Amino acid sequence: MEPSDPKPRRIEDGFFLALLLIISAAFALIIEPFFLAILWGVIAAILFQPVYHMILRSMPEWRSTAAGLTLLLIISVVIVPALLLTVALIQEASVFYARFQSGEISFAMLFGQLRAAMPEWSEAWLERFGLNDWGGAQERLREGVTSSLQIIAGHAVTIGQGAFSMLIALSVMLYLTFFLLRDGEALAERVIQKTPLRAGPRRELLRQFVLVIRATVKGSIIVAVVQGLVGGVVFWLLGVEGALLWGVIMGFFSLLPAVGTGFVWVPVAIYLFATGAVVEAFILVFCGIFVIGLIDNLLRPILVGRDTRMPDYLVLITTLGGLQLFGFSGLVIGPVIAALFIAIWNIVAGMRGADEGQLPVTDPIDAPEANAPPPAQREKAAAGRAPRQTRKRAERPQGG
Repeated sequence: MEPSDPKPRRIEDGFFLALLLIISAAFALIIEPFFLAILWGVIAAILFQPVYHMILRSMPEWRSTAAGLTLLLIISVVIVPALLLTVALIQEASVFYARFQSGEISFAMLFGQLRAAMPEWSEAWLERFGLNDWGGAQERLREGVTSSLQIIAGHAVTIGQGAFSMLIALSVMLYLTFFLLRDGEALAERVIQKTPLRAGPRRELLRQFVLVIRATVKGSIIVAVVQGLVGGVVFWLLGVEGALLWGVIMGFFSLLPAVGTGFVWVPVAIYLFATGAVVEAFILVFCGIFVIGLIDNLLRPILVGRDTRMPDYLVLITTLGGLQLFGFSGLVIGPVIAALFIAIWNIVAGMRGADEGQLPVTDPIDAPEANAPPPAQREKAAAGRAPRQTRKRAERPQGG
């Protein structure tokens, strides 16, 4: 028989809620070491879900085989090239750092060549704007490059020491990706049903999460890889030393909307002009503007289509913040959190508007919907069409 006093029930509910929070926190602590592996497993499953479905259509009864073939494609197209590029980059950075330490590459000599090649009027122009502190600029550039190369070269030791941990994380990611490819849709539906939210908000949050993952990876990381690859090839063809290193740096800066690849190739072009390599400088400027610079405008609409695109200033801030907090994975985590932040506040605003009898607020990052006519105009147009439709029905012959 149920107790008539609600106090014991409140105590039981409070104890159950506390137990729920404790168990959830303990579970989060357990999976925390593999958070990034789980994240990249989810990202890989979301991105390669269309490939999995394409393979599954040719073998509908073999879901596990289709997921395994998709996983092999991920390993051969993404994992192996990424590992080879990382090893080559660390080796090249280590060689560069050793040459800096030995004095084989001297910033004093480079600045001397640049200053000697500059015309006389440029010296007075730089002095007028207070930009003629060559010694300070040389020292700041040397410190920045040296510290960057130290970080990259130091990762060789870190990777060597943490090879076993990295192997475990990679195995967890691939293992999880397999099951998410095979059972991801059913699992997502179960999560939607179990989430303690209204049906509309929880589905909208999941939609925004998948949308921004695809937009961030396809529209930013793939474009950055292509720009870095093209830039590295151009540098290599022009005989610029360390083409692989500069290509990777160019790809990284292309992820930052306010910076772009020009942060790398413009100083190199200026140096080539100053040292007399005019033909190479003109080729680099042409490729930088009309090849590397246009890749973003050509590829992004093809890869992303009408997917969400946040404002550039928000992408810049969240990307830098994500890099600082989560390392390389912050390139995705930062924009994802920003997109979910915008989505959840738009949902809250829409719910408040619905409760107050107002129209729901349009999501500012859904550009196609922003151009739709206002509801009053749509109602007026529908009212204008109704009489014509009624007349057409009235003019139809009755019977047969």
